[in-house]
Amino acid sequence: MRAPGLAGACVLTIAIGGGPAAAQPAEPLRLAALQRAALEHDARAKEVDLLSTQSDLRARNIETERYPAISVLGQTQYQSDVPTPPPFIPGGQPLFVPPKDTYDLSLRVDQRVYDAGTSARLALAHADLAESQARVRTTLYGLRTEVTESFFAAALLQEQLGALTATLDDLEARLRETTVRVREGAALAGEAGAIEATLLQQRQRADELRASRAVSLARLAALTGRPIADGAAVALPELAAAVASARGGLDRLRARPEYTQFDRSRERATRQQDLAAAQDRPQVSVYGRLGYAQPGLNVIGDGFETYALAGLQLQWKAWTWGASGREKQALALQQSIVDAEEAAFTDGLRRAIQMDAATIDRLQAALAADDRIVSLRESIQRAARLRLTEGVITAADYVDRQTETLTAEFDRARHRVELAHAQARLLTTLGLEVQ
Repeated sequence: MRAPGLAGACVLTIAIGGGPAAAQPAEPLRLAALQRAALEHDARAKEVDLLSTQSDLRARNIETERYPAISVLGQTQYQSDVPTPPPFIPGGQPLFVPPKDTYDLSLRVDQRVYDAGTSARLALAHADLAESQARVRTTLYGLRTEVTESFFAAALLQEQLGALTATLDDLEARLRETTVRVREGAALAGEAGAIEATLLQQRQRADELRASRAVSLARLAALTGRPIADGAAVALPELAAAVASARGGLDRLRARPEYTQFDRSRERATRQQDLAAAQDRPQVSVYGRLGYAQPGLNVIGDGFETYALAGLQLQWKAWTWGASGREKQALALQQSIVDAEEAAFTDGLRRAIQMDAATIDRLQAALAADDRIVSLRESIQRAARLRLTEGVITAADYVDRQTETLTAEFDRARHRVELAHAQARLLTTLGLEVQ
């Protein structure tokens, strides 16, 4: 019998890949689980939490602007001259002479009463965080494609190895039969040689397939951070229903992480507009100052004394020469730029899936004919096997029929894997999970 469907190919691959002592994995490798593992394993996945922690620290700094600001001021200086009143009588001494060296040490407390910019800066910090996290998730999404390519490369080689295993078994059986016939004088020695040469060539081919498959599995192991044995089975996903649903609702799909990034970019521009508007509003604060100085508030004193000050402060940029309005216009244009980028991205997705959609339709039609082709080739090979046993045809003729059957099986296996690959690629391009 020829290689059966996928389940049979998986079992055959385990036997070929790991040898008699290889242990069969409890579960075959599945694309969805491998993609999730790759996302979790990538070092950049930690950036989401790191960005959140970083944003919390910055938000706390902004929050502290609502608390009293306490500062210590100290100053000492010497000046070459000081204001001196004229003497009370001509030629007499002035009534007072201020000191030329002054000292001042004070404690100042400032408390903001009203500042619209604080809330606006907090909102902008949160918008910055959301945009940065969306950008990280967009970057990580590319790992899905890497995993998909390696997964289906291993799957195709697995299917080919399954078909080739049956061919090797048949060639070994034919070699034993032909060797007996040569020994009994019923066949020429060249007949056995032709089969043995083909058997050796196919064994080399199997070794090449195993080596290539090991490379694909090693790449999967590196991407996911999990050990994967060379004989691990690969299970092709069933995606026909998901693809049909996706193709029927293309206009409503916004599953790609880039769409979230576009939304967060627009939100950030909006928060920047709010901050620009808040900066035009007045800021009101109260302050108090307690100090010890020479002189104190009494500028004509010549000794150290304590003093206290308190007041209300207003700060307002009443005229900015239109800077705030131009900044708002620039941010509004930034939102329009994001809208244009989103539209271009959507158009790009539609173009990207056109080839996969056409490939899916073509392969579905091809697979319907593949089973019939393989069945006919197997019938022809069975007839050739009988004729070889009867000595009607040569071993070279039989090898040709067997090669044609193997080629048909390889084509069927390739079409099966290519169909699943195109389906997975279409879903991944649209941002949908491969289950």
